Formats: sequence, structure tokens, C-alpha cells
Amino acid sequence: MPTSTSTKAITGKPRANRAKIWFLVHSWMAMPIWAFVFFICLTGTIATVSQEIVWLADPASRANPPAQAGNLLSFDEIVAVVNEGHPEAIIQSISRPVKSQFALTARISYPDTTTRTLYINPYTGVIQGESSRFDFRQFVRGLHGWLLMPWTNGYSWGWYLVSITAVPMLISLITGLVVYKRFWRGFLSPRLRFNVNARVLWGDFHRLAGIWSIPFIAIISITSIWFLLQGILQDNQVSFSTAGAPIYVDRADVPQLSSNSQTPPFISLDEATAAVETAFPDFQASFVSMPGNAYAHYRIGGRSVSYPLLFENVSVNPYNAKIEQTRRISDLSWLEIITGSMRPLHTGDFVGLSLKLVYFFFGILLTLMVFSGMMIWSKRTFRDTAAVLRERKIKQQPNKQMDSQIPTYALNEGESA
Repeated sequence: MPTSTSTKAITGKPRANRAKIWFLVHSWMAMPIWAFVFFICLTGTIATVSQEIVWLADPASRANPPAQAGNLLSFDEIVAVVNEGHPEAIIQSISRPVKSQFALTARISYPDTTTRTLYINPYTGVIQGESSRFDFRQFVRGLHGWLLMPWTNGYSWGWYLVSITAVPMLISLITGLVVYKRFWRGFLSPRLRFNVNARVLWGDFHRLAGIWSIPFIAIISITSIWFLLQGILQDNQVSFSTAGAPIYVDRADVPQLSSNSQTPPFISLDEATAAVETAFPDFQASFVSMPGNAYAHYRIGGRSVSYPLLFENVSVNPYNAKIEQTRRISDLSWLEIITGSMRPLHTGDFVGLSLKLVYFFFGILLTLMVFSGMMIWSKRTFRDTAAVLRERKIKQQPNKQMDSQIPTYALNEGESA
């Protein structure tokens, strides 16, 4: 019986050691995942205020109102400014600043197919500068959204790699609430111990940041999971849109061009926007897209007054100002409203700077929470790894000593061992 027990102990211990080693290997393999999630949270936090960073870094993007600021320029006045400063350019779209501190932007293209974005003072009409379409704001958003991987056939693989991290994030939130009993006490009596050791401090911070970030983590996780589903659905040609087939201007409305005319005789932008605002008094036009050809429409849009998470747009015949399609909140299905709300909920860009700063703060908190989890994990993994290596070294030393102490006996010829 003793022999059997000792055999089990001898054979059981190597198995336990092997299991510990495999667990440590598993823990080390988690390091790239931790680092990737940290990177996604960090770039997402920066992307939240990327427009404001551009405003700080580039004076041309600022509104710079004069001492006695008058009314904002009309769309026709903006067109005149661009045509005077860049007569060879084709205007693609004009966007008024949602926030008063930003200059308005006009996207233009040239005959050689290059494109630029012009920053125009919305009060004086001065073209203050220009930038490429792929500026710092687009770079950070692309880095966070799809890791700048190419979009070759459908959604980028980077899109899926980023959005799939929301699944473990949501599971971590749920399991964290289950593991941390009476988590609501963290709101009433928060604890952050600086006078113990680094591991205790990081542990307290991880729990405290998690508690205060519960709504934010839930919003970011759920909206990111929707982005994952969105890619899968659209790559499989599944759509929730009720817009129907694209519309075009009726051929009878397109006038015959004279031999000297190079552009169709479109009505002015101010006429088109006036027609929309007359039909819908609560509509506030903030951007316009120019017709790309003789059969395309003016597309005039603005943020919904009743539901600011979404933009509304109206298609206007560029020859007679007739409204030929509307995509307002009342025209959308409930599924379109929900899915369309996912992106503004994810970015916080639908109220103003105050909400974006709230998102930025909780983004920093979430990033530090991931970092604190990394610190807790790394300290435990380093400690356990060092313990295993130390144990193996101790086990090897007695074996070497025993080998050196075993006497050797010369056997006489004919003796058996």
C-alpha cells in the first residue's frame, strides 16, 4: 500500500508540473492579445478627439471669427470663393461646421483625379489652407477601425480583427460583474490603496475603473459587435435598407446643352436648399453633395433635430428644385434607426465637444484598465514562471550531488551485479 501511494505521488507530481508549465505557456501566449486590445483602446481614444487634435495642430482648420462676425456664408457664396481660388477644380461637396470653432470644408477634385479638402473661413470666405483627404483624422480612424488593411474584396480583414475584440470585452464585463460581488459598493465607497504594493494598487484600480466604466464598456462592446455583424451581413449581400434602387433625374428634365456649354445649367445651391427648408421647416442643411453627372441630384443633408444621432438627407432635382427623394427619420424603418445609431453611439460624435470629452475620459479609463489587467497578469505570470524555473533548478542540484556521491565498485571477473 505505501508503495502504491508513493508511486502515485511520484507519477502525479510530474503531471502537475507539466500542467503548470502548459498553463504558463498559455499565459505567455495571451500577451499579444492583451497588447492588441490595449492598442485598439488607445487608438480609439485618440480617434474620439482626432478632429480636435487637428484643430489644435492646424490653424487653418479653425473658424477664426472676426471681431464683428456677421452671418455665415451661404452655399452659393462658398461656391464663388472656391471657383475664384481654384477655377480648375470641381466641387464635390461642402460641409458647414457642426461646431462653431471649426472652419467649413469643401472637397474638390482636379482633372488629374487628385482630391483635396479646403478649409474656408465660414465668416469671411478666406481659404485658410488645404489638406489631403487622408489627413490625421482619417489616419487614426483607419488605424483604429481596420488597422489600415486594404479593402480589396468586401470588408477589410482588419475590420473583423478589431471588431471581434468586442466579444471578449463584453464577456469580461459580464464575468467581472459576476465575480466581483456587490460591485455597486465601488460607487459608494471606492477604494484605491497607494500604501501597500504595486500589485494591490493595480488590482484596486482595475476594479474601480471597471465599475465606473460599466455603461461605457457596454456601449462600446455592443456597438463593436454590431460592426462585426455589419461586415458579415454586407459581405454576404444582406441589407436592411429601405431606400430602394438609386434614383436619377428624368431624361425629360435634362436640357439639351449647346455646343459652347461644358456644364449643365444647374440651379444654385441656395435655391435647392431653400426648396428643402420650405418643404421641411425643421430641416437644417449642413452639407451638400454636388451632382456627379447630368442625371444626378443635389443631395442636401443635416443632423436630425428630433433624433440627433442620425443625419437626414433630401435629393433635389438640380434643374427645377423638385424634391424627388427624402431619407428622414420618418422614412426609416426601426431597424435602420437602430443600426444607424451604432456608429455615433460608438464615437460619441453627435452632441458636441462636451460629450466627446466624456468619451475621451472613459476611453482613457478603459485603456488604463486594460493596462492594469496586463500589469496584474504579467506580475503573476512572471512570478509563477520564476517559481517553476527555481523549482526545476533545485530539483536538478540534488541529482547532481547524488550522482557525485555514488561510490563505484570494481567487480571481480565472474561476479554479477
